[in-house]
Amino acid sequence: MIIFVLRLLDIGRFLEGITFEFKIGLIGSICLNITLIAIFGIPHSVMAREGFKKYLRRIVPPPIERSFYVLIVSITLITLSCFWQPIDLEIWNFKSILGKYIAYSIFLIGLSVAVVSTFLIDHFELFGLKQAWNFLLKTREHTAEFLTPSLYKLVRHPMMFGIILVIWSTPLMNLGHLILSIGMTLYIIIGTFFEERDLARIFGEKYLQYKRAVPMLLPFFTFNQKVIKK
Repeated sequence: MIIFVLRLLDIGRFLEGITFEFKIGLIGSICLNITLIAIFGIPHSVMAREGFKKYLRRIVPPPIERSFYVLIVSITLITLSCFWQPIDLEIWNFKSILGKYIAYSIFLIGLSVAVVSTFLIDHFELFGLKQAWNFLLKTREHTAEFLTPSLYKLVRHPMMFGIILVIWSTPLMNLGHLILSIGMTLYIIIGTFFEERDLARIFGEKYLQYKRAVPMLLPFFTFNQKVIKK
């Protein structure tokens, strides 16, 4: 996702050789891009649900279940990147040096938050590496714990917050980028809603208290809720 956004920002020029552009007009390009977002977002959300995981475990060994999920998500993301149709209709353009510095600074902050947040919980478990490694070493996996380290005390989903900053922080916003930003933001909101239902089922009242105290995606917007204590 980060590399794809770099291409949209015209930084990732090295990716131009592995993309496919079609002469399908403005409406066709918009429809194809929305379809690509759906191809990425729907499997990403459905495969993360516990009901689907139970079905998947009948086919895929549990130790590589998460790795298989990451593989499918990666394939859909590569598809999104390769077949995305650029639409150069300009929405905004910060031409001043200050405007560009501000936009890129927010981008880097978002990138840092997204990456750091994966390590705050368990980076290697997130990508399915820890599960496979534990299986090879015949190490018993620990029961899931409810943790709220550092960034998680400011926002319930810091990685998603970081990704939102990344996809919106650009000095030059064209229509193609805007479609991506809106589509991915909606996907994040919808996916987070279903994820939180699973978390509430797993952790019960402890998570519900956390949910009432800490904002979902925007830090400091607590809407008069009590701040969670350490």
